[in-house]
Amino acid sequence: MGIYRSEIADLRRNIGDNIGQKIIIKESPGKRSKPQEKLATIENVYNSYFSVKFDEANRMGSYNYTDLFTRSVEVSMYNGETYEPLVQPQIEVKKTRVSHQAVTENS
Repeated sequence: MGIYRSEIADLRRNIGDNIGQKIIIKESPGKRSKPQEKLATIENVYNSYFSVKFDEANRMGSYNYTDLFTRSVEVSMYNGETYEPLVQPQIEVKKTRVSHQAVTENS
């Protein structure tokens, strides 16, 4: 199981197409803490991360694309009416092999 470069490139392109867009970033600071939601605007896209400007204060932040795949950070984009989760490509799960003996016993 892994994250493919093409999936990160697609995600980077998707976020890059929405520079200036309002988003909600939901991140969990720790195991026992409640997730925090912050309103921000996408500022720029780089090779391995993207930067945002938070609305609550005049400060910047940055997030790795891999954080979105591992779901340690969730991003919802504003579509003009509501905020919708950023759709992420599904990571392929490696299939388990069935042994030949198990197949012949069930026949």
